[in-house]
Amino acid sequence: MKKVIVTGANGQLGRAVNLQYAKSTEYELINTDVDELDITKVDKVMEFVRGIRPYAIINCAAYTAVEACEKEEDLAFRINAIGARNLSVAATETGAKLMHISTDYVFDGNGTRPYRETDPVGPQGAYGRTKLAGENLVKEFSDRHYIIRTAWLYGDGKNFVKTMLRLSETHDKVRVVRDQVGSPTSASELAKAVACLLPTENYGLFHGTCEGDCSWAQFAEEIFRLAGKDTAVEAITSQEYGAAVKRPAYSILENYMFKMTTDFMFADWHDAIAEYMKSM
Repeated sequence: MKKVIVTGANGQLGRAVNLQYAKSTEYELINTDVDELDITKVDKVMEFVRGIRPYAIINCAAYTAVEACEKEEDLAFRINAIGARNLSVAATETGAKLMHISTDYVFDGNGTRPYRETDPVGPQGAYGRTKLAGENLVKEFSDRHYIIRTAWLYGDGKNFVKTMLRLSETHDKVRVVRDQVGSPTSASELAKAVACLLPTENYGLFHGTCEGDCSWAQFAEEIFRLAGKDTAVEAITSQEYGAAVKRPAYSILENYMFKMTTDFMFADWHDAIAEYMKSM
């Protein structure tokens, strides 16, 4: 069987990838998280990857806490950039493919149409800066790589959906921003996209989100509707919400390269969230 190392295996995408390959007779997943493999330590990464000589590495590991990244940008850089570089070097030396997951935060968030893979980047915060650095290091050091930028991810773990449902237990009304738009994306759908690309030589940069878009307030309304909750959503501005770190106002990505080079289509976000909530 083809061995595939999964980093960040305990995260939402890592768990979804494991479910995607659970019945595979072709691939054997070797799951790691920080306790098994600290991707920021190049010597540890090289030793680990050389010992396994995998067919591929799927890098789901990342420092994604946006506000914490502002306070600990060096740590975020070590995980999001240096970690990606280390895995790239190890993949190239052992002849492995590298699947790297990135983010919509590499853009400035001021767009007026869905971002394509060829559009100029311009991260506005530490999280986006460190993830963009990771992309560039993957391109520099990995001979055979796929980079998938995603956004508004939810799956098995801490996420917006579970936060809204938890709040609905104790609140008649919740305040949710209306001036940030994007595409809620199921980790299960993203794992299918990973599985679509991995056996191919279709390398490069891809955008990978569920189809369609909404605001966070509209997303919350759909979650409550599907859950049969009477909780009302008060749609507010980002300024009214008062987050410590500015989020992108416009996070809609166009899956242009998937559409141009594969037969894979992401589900509409309405269908994907309905499927997710059935499985909760």
